Amino acid sequence: MLSVTDLSVTYANGYRAIKPLSIDFRQGELTVLLGASGAGKSTLLRCLNGLVRPGTGRVSTARHPDILTDEAGLREHRKHTGMVFQHHQLIPRRTALQNVLMGRLSFHSAWRTLLPLSNGDAHLALSCLERVGLLAFANSRVDKLSGGQQQRVGIARALVSQPEILLADEPVASLDPSSADSVMDLIKNVCRQDGLTTVVSLHQLALASRIADRIIGIKAGGIVFDGVPQALNEHAISAIYGDGARLPPNLTRVVGNIAHAAPAFS
Repeated sequence: MLSVTDLSVTYANGYRAIKPLSIDFRQGELTVLLGASGAGKSTLLRCLNGLVRPGTGRVSTARHPDILTDEAGLREHRKHTGMVFQHHQLIPRRTALQNVLMGRLSFHSAWRTLLPLSNGDAHLALSCLERVGLLAFANSRVDKLSGGQQQRVGIARALVSQPEILLADEPVASLDPSSADSVMDLIKNVCRQDGLTTVVSLHQLALASRIADRIIGIKAGGIVFDGVPQALNEHAISAIYGDGARLPPNLTRVVGNIAHAAPAFS
């Protein structure tokens, strides 16, 4: 369980990115945050890992009643939270294996990180690369890999910490449609197999409708929609993106197929 209570964010320039809101993210569920650019999706997502400090409210998990009340609690929370970024945040001249091993640094003391990591860490990193389909590229420099492959390295780096929570901020924004589908299918499978609480911000409506268990629509820092993909109708789209926004034809078919095939959610 991951929860925010009365959370709000106002930046130094006075811009209110998040209005006071409360929401629970459930274990084993893939939640997609939808909204126009500047709606507050990334700000909310980054609050969940303490990368943005809210002005009011709290972020709580089963381990911590408020991860922001002390630095030790925040560090412990981050150990159990994997983060996937839009622009990968990899070290270009390092190999895929070396980049994945960066995800283990928080489990060691500062002086220990100056030495090569253990065989156990290396074995775990290789297992994560195998899981994302890149074991054969373990010793390849990441700047020689495609964009989709680089994002898979980023996912492997997030998984090497053996997280309970997975956060992904626009993880496929820079990828072509085929690569985007592949990466999001991978994230979906990981969420299912590991029972992770997973929160992803996306712009692609059809992709969000296909892979999400739950969609949260954000507009002007507030929640305007919270439901299953098959409830994402014209009214919901208008609420999220403004008057005049419409479901594109391909999304209408996707939502229709989901509604026909998916069981009802309680």
